[in-house]
Amino acid sequence: MEVEVAIIGGGFTGLSTALHLVRDYGISACLLEAGSLGWGASGRNGGFCGVGASCLTHAQMVRRVGLAETERYYRDQWQAVETVQELAATEGFSLDAQGQGWYAVAHRPSAWRELEAEYEIYTQVAGYPVQLLSPKELRERGFDSRENYGALHIGIGFGLNPLKLTQGLAQAARRWGAQLYSASPVIAWEKVGSRHLCHTPGGTVRARHLVIATNGYTPAQLYPQLAGSLLPVLSNIVVTRPLTAEEQKAQGWWDPTPIYDTRRLLFYYRLLPDGRLLFGGRDATCDSPAKRLGLRAWMARQLYRLFPAWEGVEIEYAWNGLVCLSRELHPHIGPSPTDPSLWYGLAYHGSGVATGVWAGKILAQDIAGHRPQISGLFRQPPRVFPFPWLRLHYLRLVYLWWQLIDG
Repeated sequence: MEVEVAIIGGGFTGLSTALHLVRDYGISACLLEAGSLGWGASGRNGGFCGVGASCLTHAQMVRRVGLAETERYYRDQWQAVETVQELAATEGFSLDAQGQGWYAVAHRPSAWRELEAEYEIYTQVAGYPVQLLSPKELRERGFDSRENYGALHIGIGFGLNPLKLTQGLAQAARRWGAQLYSASPVIAWEKVGSRHLCHTPGGTVRARHLVIATNGYTPAQLYPQLAGSLLPVLSNIVVTRPLTAEEQKAQGWWDPTPIYDTRRLLFYYRLLPDGRLLFGGRDATCDSPAKRLGLRAWMARQLYRLFPAWEGVEIEYAWNGLVCLSRELHPHIGPSPTDPSLWYGLAYHGSGVATGVWAGKILAQDIAGHRPQISGLFRQPPRVFPFPWLRLHYLRLVYLWWQLIDG
């Protein structure tokens, strides 16, 4: 098959890129996905559609790209959330949207100062609608736990069903003429002349442009340009049986707004439309059936500790997915510095629901020759980690340190 653009990866970024290419610019696109569409962390995440795809502090961003580009980063993040809403509205698919914005909850008294600092940045620099809430005010809004020491409400974003988002993007992309193939792993990639050749077990796709949108599932052996520059990280989720209205009232939590805490190794949680509690966290650095069972039991203990009224409530589902970090601690969206026909959108640092979809829109504009103005933070190419074969050990050391300072 020959197309203008080949896309590898059938998650948020790949599907969004395909949709915007064919719908907005009439550019032929073929997407190749090793599993099923939305198989990776795109379909298996907590459904937090909001801002915050960089792990850099405000001061670090300013030092790296300056104040003007940092301000643009905040605007881009807001636009990313709006992009998801606009696509659902214009293409006519449901997101099971819940809540208005999200809460960052102080997990200990000293964390309140961090929320105050974020409040100043969000109001004075980003222009976000935010509000500081005392523990009492948060309880009155419908949330309480053993670690409620006040919260920052960020009025941008909402909760959603991530698999419905991927399915909606896929259906829209197909309707507009994109060719989407699941169960089609790229087993070899080469460039011959001006064409990228993506070889799969069922055939070869030839394309003028290639988009790598595999995020935490990017095989380094296939793409030397990205080898050693990405760090996959496990994000793990458990989900309870539906909680009754009486059970929700007993714990003092009935607000469906998504919530995360101020730990470095954070917990994130929200009530789903049918009353189930989704509870997620990042602590494991390897995955196996035995490790998965142990982690599920550990997460259940943490859930019961935070929400004692629900101790013993059955855990009915558990899953995980790979989010993706980069050495720079921010996303990378744009062309390879060594080949302007090779593009990537990845490294969303666990906040890729909105940013991943928006990145697909930006990549489509790039490929169509429009070169949209986005923050210079996103345009920086990924760099290789020092001694990249030690990346997993770096992560384990960082996790140990974070566990100590989280308390």
